[in-house]
Amino acid sequence: MYLELQQRLLARIREVIQSHYGIELGAMAIEQPPDLKLGEFALPAAFELARKLRKAPKIIAAELAELLNNSLATVALLLPQVPAGSAEGLAISRFEAAGAGYLNVYLERGTVASFLAQYDLRPAPDTGLHVLVEHTSINPNKAAHVGHLRNAILGDTFVRILRANGQKVDVQNYIDNTGVQVADVVVGFLHLEGKSLKQVREIIAVSSRDVTTREQSFDYLCWDVYARVSQWYDSGSEEENKQRKALRYATLHEIEGGGNETADVAELISTAVLRRHLETMLRLDIEYDFLPRESEILHLKFWDLAFEQLKRTGVLYSETEGKNKGCWVMTRPETGKGAKAVEEGATDEDAKVDEDAKVIVRSNGTVTYVGKDIAYHLWKFGLLGRDFAYRPFFAYEHHICWISTTDGVEPHPHFGGAQAIYNVIDSRQSDPQANVIQALRGMGHTAEADRYTHFSYEMVALTPRCAVDLGYTVSEEDLARPYIEVSGRKGFGVKADDLIDKLIAATRAEVDQRQPERPEAERQRIAEQIAIGALRYFMLKFTRGTVIAFDFKDALSFEGETGPYVQYAIVRIRNIFRKAETSPEAALAEFAALDATSMLSDADDIWGIWLRAGKRSLTLDQCISTSEPAYVARHAFQLAQEFNNFYHKHHILTEQDPARKTFLLATAAIVLRELVTVLSWMGIEAPEAM
Repeated sequence: MYLELQQRLLARIREVIQSHYGIELGAMAIEQPPDLKLGEFALPAAFELARKLRKAPKIIAAELAELLNNSLATVALLLPQVPAGSAEGLAISRFEAAGAGYLNVYLERGTVASFLAQYDLRPAPDTGLHVLVEHTSINPNKAAHVGHLRNAILGDTFVRILRANGQKVDVQNYIDNTGVQVADVVVGFLHLEGKSLKQVREIIAVSSRDVTTREQSFDYLCWDVYARVSQWYDSGSEEENKQRKALRYATLHEIEGGGNETADVAELISTAVLRRHLETMLRLDIEYDFLPRESEILHLKFWDLAFEQLKRTGVLYSETEGKNKGCWVMTRPETGKGAKAVEEGATDEDAKVDEDAKVIVRSNGTVTYVGKDIAYHLWKFGLLGRDFAYRPFFAYEHHICWISTTDGVEPHPHFGGAQAIYNVIDSRQSDPQANVIQALRGMGHTAEADRYTHFSYEMVALTPRCAVDLGYTVSEEDLARPYIEVSGRKGFGVKADDLIDKLIAATRAEVDQRQPERPEAERQRIAEQIAIGALRYFMLKFTRGTVIAFDFKDALSFEGETGPYVQYAIVRIRNIFRKAETSPEAALAEFAALDATSMLSDADDIWGIWLRAGKRSLTLDQCISTSEPAYVARHAFQLAQEFNNFYHKHHILTEQDPARKTFLLATAAIVLRELVTVLSWMGIEAPEAM
């Protein structure tokens, strides 16, 4: 409501300025005053007009206030049943000039509150925009860890936000099943442990069938194998290490080529680990629509088509001299200080983190990570001229997740051909992402490049206290640091399932103490809702550019800016209605018959709650325009905080005046509806008890 009214207000003020002064203003700033006694909106438009009109801003603001006060009906609230220009449903009470030239706007509180009380929560109308969001994209070589959770939670929340805004969203999880990380685990099983294809298949079958602990699951086994292999590469003599690295790249080439036992082992391992990743993410209510795999990008010759387009448009040229002689190199501007080209001997992993991944095809004919990514994004936008084959892979409760293959089934959904793309990839991938965008522009796909967003974020580390809680030995030096970085290669990190299990266990102990009379299954469900809510909120409350130091105690606290704090506000409101023996819907229906204007006129604290509850669409707009889900987390916390202050100040259940009691209950109902809605955007459920 707040955003819609703000937009209508700005449009009307532009009209008045145009008709009275003959000046057309573009984007106009609009603010909320620090005190509601100064109104709900404040506009500094007079300061901009002062330069053009050669008048004092204070005089212009007074003129605007008079002009607008004479035409209040033209800024009526956008109620479906109230046409523009009608005096009914008037949303603006008055305009006033203030200070050195501000134009303050006062809302008609009763009208706005009545509108909010009957606000229709139907889904937003279909915008017709087809959006593709790629997130999670974990290498399928070992168990997911805490850093992967930030990616998945950010991506899933943004998907929910886009859908709440009426956009059609396909969720994709890119699977690099032919990369060096998978090759390392294959080396571990085949060469360090001496396993055959048959034995690897049996290990996977046993770990899927007879697991009694997390440590026995296949992704956990691979975690340990990966750490051992990473250390093995550097633990021998110089000659031994050289041979081991050669074995690594020989294995990688066999996997990329396919049609051999090594590639079959890689397929078994990556598929089994991928299935575990999906099961882990499902614990957080995170689902996917399609799993495109790098193996199909290679085997279906996506790169060959992209290569021809890149050469034809002049984006790539063959280098004839220097260190990159014989390579195909992409023309692009220097990215800044220290920019350099990738050496042709670099691995795909090197290309991902190098400052300027300029070499696209090495002199030996192998394609860098960026090259394959360009081909993949041409497909995403429907510009490649070729498609994957598809088969069902994972069954969710309400839909099927499909996976790419070279020989699929019919019929199948169509993926790709999106109008806008968001790639949730950490900030270390900024330069490769910039390369892909630059390639699109160079090929003439400017509109697509403009609708390509690298949804970047910083890493997740652990507080020293958290590392100790997880059983790690932490040095005195690390104990003094603000956070400790995790490393899968070194075997230091928090597996996602372990983290979720520990959060649930801690929460379950608290629920058992507070709710001993509830059935065991119900207590477990409440513990899971609180734990998952705590984890998701913790990952979302920080802006994407902030390094997160995860800590159990901070995440699970019932005080401060946490998921449990917001959830508890909902539980508290539900308890109020339970004790009052009524419902939120009944309270809002009764509120419609009251004189809301008189009740809200001198109740700035309560009016502030109603006003914040009306900012859902504004919050949605902020999240999408900035690609920043932290806005919704902040909105939920602030509303919960304001409600808790309201709860302690106003005694709802013992209020003797029936009309005022209805008013207070309606306020609680508005907050409940808003909190449940915005928490659902964050993938957080509201438990019945805490």
